[in-house]
Amino acid sequence: MATGLLFASPALFLLWESVRLGGDLVAVVATPDVLAPLARSLLLAASCALGCMALGTLLAVLVSRTDVLGRDALRVALAMPIVVPSFVGATALIAATGRGGLVPFVPRPEGFVGAFVVLTVLSYPYVYLLVLARLRSTPRSHEEAARLLGAGTWRTLTTVLLPQLRPAASAGGLLVFLYVLSDFGAVALLRYDTITRAIYSTRLLDRTTSVTLGLFLAVLAVGVAALARSATPAPPGPRPAAGAQRIRLGRWRLPVSLVPWAVLGVGLVGPVVVFATWALRGSTAVGFGYSGPGDSLAFLVEPTVSSAVAALTAAVVAVVLVLPLAVASVRRSGPLSRAVVAVVTSVFALPGLLVALTLVFVALSVPGPLGALYQTFPLLVLGYVLHFGAQALRSSQTALAAVPVRLDEAARTLGASPRRRFLTVDLPLVAPGLAAGAGLVLLSTLKELPATALLAPPGFQTLATRIFNAAQDGFFAEVGVTSLVLLALSTLLTWVLVLRPELAADRRRS
Repeated sequence: MATGLLFASPALFLLWESVRLGGDLVAVVATPDVLAPLARSLLLAASCALGCMALGTLLAVLVSRTDVLGRDALRVALAMPIVVPSFVGATALIAATGRGGLVPFVPRPEGFVGAFVVLTVLSYPYVYLLVLARLRSTPRSHEEAARLLGAGTWRTLTTVLLPQLRPAASAGGLLVFLYVLSDFGAVALLRYDTITRAIYSTRLLDRTTSVTLGLFLAVLAVGVAALARSATPAPPGPRPAAGAQRIRLGRWRLPVSLVPWAVLGVGLVGPVVVFATWALRGSTAVGFGYSGPGDSLAFLVEPTVSSAVAALTAAVVAVVLVLPLAVASVRRSGPLSRAVVAVVTSVFALPGLLVALTLVFVALSVPGPLGALYQTFPLLVLGYVLHFGAQALRSSQTALAAVPVRLDEAARTLGASPRRRFLTVDLPLVAPGLAAGAGLVLLSTLKELPATALLAPPGFQTLATRIFNAAQDGFFAEVGVTSLVLLALSTLLTWVLVLRPELAADRRRS
């Protein structure tokens, strides 16, 4: 209950403000100026969710179950596009295509097509990481039995493996839907008018409309979360068989391998090339101290450390906070736990600006110790956790539901207490899923901008805020070098905390 109230605070604030300001939810949403952007937002969010479910599942299966070329390198690199901020990815796309771009023969995509491409190639890791974690606990003995009974590779994948992966893919697809619904940077740069534009454009001159639309997003997200709660998977049965053989692609190995490498080229290599070009080309306009090769990068040390500390703290706190709720929703599901899950998930659909404004309002309005939290590091971490806690929750639910119930029952029969059963039976089995959820929170926190700008202590700078400030001032050499540092930091943290343990466990099974 306490967790639900904590995560419900942004929506409760929006409701209170809407009532206080006299906002009429139906009247505001029913206007043509809102209905059209809302329809475009839903179309884009649904399209990106379906695209990411297909793409993320395909890539996870390729690197986990086949002998695709560069499998170990792909497993790490394919998670990295998620750390590229949407507004930076859109900027890279605009700079790389069309007249004057790095590849001028490629038309510059704008509108729905441009937004779909950018948000899909930057968001598929939400699905990829969850499905990859799910594959670790999916028994290969089922696939081997199907092949022994005469089923070919394609039939085995479609009838045996994919049904077991659908819940994890659906959980990731929900996160993509909510993320795209709340995005502003990419759609604004690519000239695709969505509901977030209406919220941002009215936040100062028409506070009633802005707050009412924010409340509508929260209600919409709760409805989507309620519809998607059936995505929690059933227990899969036995653990994966040790030493199971991977699918050998044979003559199809090269053409199939081109698929993940092409996706990586568009989602990661392309932006890196643009950033490197800006950094190497340099600029006569100097912002924080970088004009080209040879300049010192000392100005990036502090924001790099700040980004790493904030992201790691938020990831750990988010997993610890939502894990009891995940256990309750999977093991003892009831109306209350389902309602709290819907509330936690709904916050992810709110723009980060609205979540941050809620915390600012509470901190400034409540006297005493709570009021002293304004512009402190704990309040910043709380903002990250509220905004991205749904990522850790969905991953934790998927991991817990994959643990065979009979293991817990056997431990109970042997006299183990609930605490001991969780620490010795459940926790080791769900650790990969928890790590995947923590990784999602970590990567999202590294690129978060509005919450950092509003909640950070005075003088606290992250790499994301450095990138945004440099881009605003036109210092593209600094945008390039800072973006490269952000990607390098994200790669290091994701490798150490998420992917390296998974690869080690995978090698032990093989």
